[in-house]
Parts: sequence; C-alpha cells; structure tokens
Amino acid sequence: MKGSYILMESLRAEGVETIFGYPGGNIIPVFDALYDYQDKFNYVLMRHEQGVTHAAQGYARTSGKPGICLVTSGPGATNTITGIGDAMMDSTPMIVITGQVGTSFLGTDAFQEIDMVGITQPITKWAHQIRHADEIAEAVSRAFYIATTGRPGPVVLDFTKNAQLESCDFNYTKTTYSRGYIPFPEMKRSQIEEASALINKAKAPFALVGQGVILGNAEKELTDFLEKADIPAASTLLGLSAMPTDFRLNKGFIGMHGNIAPNMKTNECDVLIAIGMRFDDRVTGDLATYAKQAKVIHLDIDPSEIDKNVKTTVQVVGNAKETLPALTKMIEKNNHTDWIKSFDVYDKKEYDEVIKQELNPTDDRITMGEVVRKVSDATNKNAILVTDVGQNQMAAARYFQYTKTRSIVTSGGLGTMGFGIPAAIGAKYGAPKRTVCLFAGDGGFQMTIQELGTIMANNIGVKLILLNNNYLGMVRQWQELFFNERYSSTPMDNPDFNKIADAYRIKNKHVTKQSELDSAIQDMLKDDDAYLLVVDVEEYGLIYPMTPAGTTVTNILTPNKNE
Repeated sequence: MKGSYILMESLRAEGVETIFGYPGGNIIPVFDALYDYQDKFNYVLMRHEQGVTHAAQGYARTSGKPGICLVTSGPGATNTITGIGDAMMDSTPMIVITGQVGTSFLGTDAFQEIDMVGITQPITKWAHQIRHADEIAEAVSRAFYIATTGRPGPVVLDFTKNAQLESCDFNYTKTTYSRGYIPFPEMKRSQIEEASALINKAKAPFALVGQGVILGNAEKELTDFLEKADIPAASTLLGLSAMPTDFRLNKGFIGMHGNIAPNMKTNECDVLIAIGMRFDDRVTGDLATYAKQAKVIHLDIDPSEIDKNVKTTVQVVGNAKETLPALTKMIEKNNHTDWIKSFDVYDKKEYDEVIKQELNPTDDRITMGEVVRKVSDATNKNAILVTDVGQNQMAAARYFQYTKTRSIVTSGGLGTMGFGIPAAIGAKYGAPKRTVCLFAGDGGFQMTIQELGTIMANNIGVKLILLNNNYLGMVRQWQELFFNERYSSTPMDNPDFNKIADAYRIKNKHVTKQSELDSAIQDMLKDDDAYLLVVDVEEYGLIYPMTPAGTTVTNILTPNKNE
C-alpha cells in the first residue's frame, strides 16, 4: 500500500471522522488518496491554514475527540503555528499533518522546505518527521496516543513526499505505551488523606474549577465533591460550563474580568482548592498578594503545573476523574451556609454597579452584555458559546449561561484574535445537533473573514454575532484607563459587513437600535441556516469589573470606583 493510503487507513483505525485541511504541492499524494476516501471522512476545505487549526480546535473542544489538520509544506505549514501554539496553551488535542519535501531534498533549501519539527517542538507535545512509508502507521498511532492522553495537546507529523509515494505492507497497532511518557501519574493515597484532612477542618473552603475537569470528563465527580462538603466554587475562563450556571454552589467566573465575589473570596478563604487549572496570571494577578491567607490544595494531572506559580500546601497529582471521587469518599459531609451567604454582599455590589446597567441600559445604546444575555436566553441556555478575543470575549464569558458541559470554545492562554469564525465552524462539526453562537468583535472578525467562504460552501449553520464598536475594543479600553485616552491604532474604518455576508450568500441583519434586537435574535435562531447578526454596540463601552494587570485580585475596578 502507498504511504498516502497508509495514512488514510491509519486515521480510520483511530476512528477519525472529520478532517480540516488545505492542499498544496508537497501534500498532493495524500489529497489524491483522500479522493478515494470521500465516503469515509467528512473533509472540510478551509480557506486558510490558520483556519484549519482553529476549526480543528473547535471540533476537539465540543466533541472530545482530537482535531485533525492536513496542510502542505512551507507557508502552508507555518500558517498553522498560531493554532498549534493556541492548542498547546489550552490543552487541546490536535494532530497536524504537514507535507514536506522529499527526503533527498532535506537541508537543501528546496522550494517550500521549512524545518517544521524544529519550529514546533517548543509548542507541541511531540513533533516528528516521517521519512519513509514503513514509519507511517507507527508514527500516527503514537501521535494519537500522545495528543489525547494525560494532559492533551497538539502533535505535528511532518510527512515527506517520498514517504507518501513509497509502498510497503500495512499493519496498524494502537499505541498504549511510549517510553519516557507517563500520561497518567499514579494517584497517591497519602495526598488524598492530607487534602481531605485540610478540607474537613476548613471553615471557609473555596474551589477553583479549570478545564481539567472537562478534559477529564469529571463534571459529575466535581458536583458530587462540592455538594458533599458544601463548598462554593468558581470557574476559570476555560472551566466555564463544567458546572451549570444555576448550580447552587457555582459562584461564577474568576479572573481579570470575572465576578467580584469569587475574586474577593480568593483572598478571604482559609482553604483554596484548585482543580484542573494552572493559576494563570489573568486569574492570580500579583502572586505576592494572592491567597496568602489560605492553605492551597492543587489537583492536576500535570505535575509540572504544581508549585509553578502558586505554592501549594498539598498536591494531588492525577486525573480529576479519579482523584475527585477518592477525595469525596474521604471528606466529611459538611455545611458552610454562613460562608456561602457571605458571597451575597459582593454579588449585590456587582449587580448594582455593573450588571444592572449592562443588561438593562436605560437609554437606546446597546451593550455587549445585553446582546450576549438575550442570545443566551433565546437558546434556553443550551447553546455552545464560541468567542473571538477582546471585549467580545469577556462580555460573552460573563453573561452567557450554560446547562451542558463542553459549551464554551474560546482562546484562553494565547488570546488569538481571528480564532472565532473557524472555531465556530469546527464546533458545529463537533456538535452538529447543538446551536453554535459566535460572538466576535469587528477586529478579530476581519482576521479570518475568508472562512465565511467555508460556511457558504458547506452550508454550516453557525450563528455569527458581530459586536461592532468600530474599535479594537480591549486595547482601546486599556488606552482609556491606563494610557490617558491616547487611542493609537485602535479606531477601525470598517466595511459593510452585511454586504460581505450577502456576497457569501449568508442570511444577515444589521441592528442599530435597541428596539430591533429581540426580533433580530428570533430571526437568527428560527432555523439552522448560517446567519450573521451585526449589532452596533456602544463605541466607548468598558468591560467591568476589571482587575488591572499585575495587581492584587481584590483591586477591582467598577464604573463607580473608576470615576
């Protein structure tokens, strides 16, 4: 069997259903083989290789399966770098297969040769070059094992052209072990005992929930744990939807633009329990002042994350699916009514100073939060939220609500503008029966606007909500608050987005008045066709609360405090 066909059969052996790609010279043999597998794979031709990777990320986040990318060498391969880095930062399983010049041309600076392995080694779990056909099956098997086990992440397979054309016998064996790689560290009973002892003594325990709970499929294990010990919890950006919004112990969203109560309570609790999260700087602010009063318990599958940023009292290494039940079994049933009720004063402050005017503006201006909440309510809180990056992302994270897990797809660690449209495409392929709603700003939307062509060509029923304020909004917000309103390179002279949607044969509407919003949202959601809703939101809107970068988590700005 030819190497290109061995790749196809190897992907089938791993249960691959969907592939995102873009062809080119040094991957043509693989695409030629793909021609014979049109009934075996759902292949999606994107409009740019960066879009290929973000679509694969969206697919992985909503389906729980690895996203598959297929691109050519040279610029095709280097165009995937942003998506690979994004996937690495956000622990997204992804296999990126790149074409490469033939083995005899390696090192000669041949046309479209690039050292893809050397470039991507720092931002992948594994990067490997396949030089001969008899290496393909084993490399693919190992790639899937590494990408999907332990803490997930991206893998690159650099596929030389001669390997695609050579023939050899095909035999596929799934990898279950790789020397030096320990994806599932052994859970230690002593760690569980230490952690449970701290939790049992706690008067004011508080849990921080990260994406590790979702990646470990441990959502029920999480709520069982919280319920037994009556522990309030809040989520990181990527941990949102691990708990339903209305879960009684869910206290919201932590971080720079998170809710006031959980941020303040981080520095008031006596035991802080971090579950599958990495203490990102957007969550901790100034580490010198972060949770100094608390004993810290850190549950994570990746030992390198423990003590990296925040010094822990007790570490619990392992998959949350295993460690949480073990902990639940050992902790005592408890009641922390007064502690939980103490969150209310901060919740009221945030409602009075921020939420009330954001969700119910008294004049005809349209706020981002108002649009987000109205869309969320119109979908009965059952939709998947996809965001681009910027003010749109933070407004969406704050005001979208969830009933199901795997309901948020956003670029967390890397903060990639342009992530939104292709990620929404991938999210819809990963969860075709669910409504997918993208919120994007006018800046990020234009970075991957060509992917409207993918939506058109494949009739992908995503709902695109463009929150247009004619600015690079988040940078403008920082310029207003911290750079004396010097708006350097942030005003945007935008095109007519609705005419662009018309050109791509996508249904659309433009909302300029608050009175038009409700009916426009209903029109958007009445069927499963693709739809672009352009909403002109207030140009100088600010996303509050906000904790300035590098300050303590309790140094929270609100409109009242900022004035």
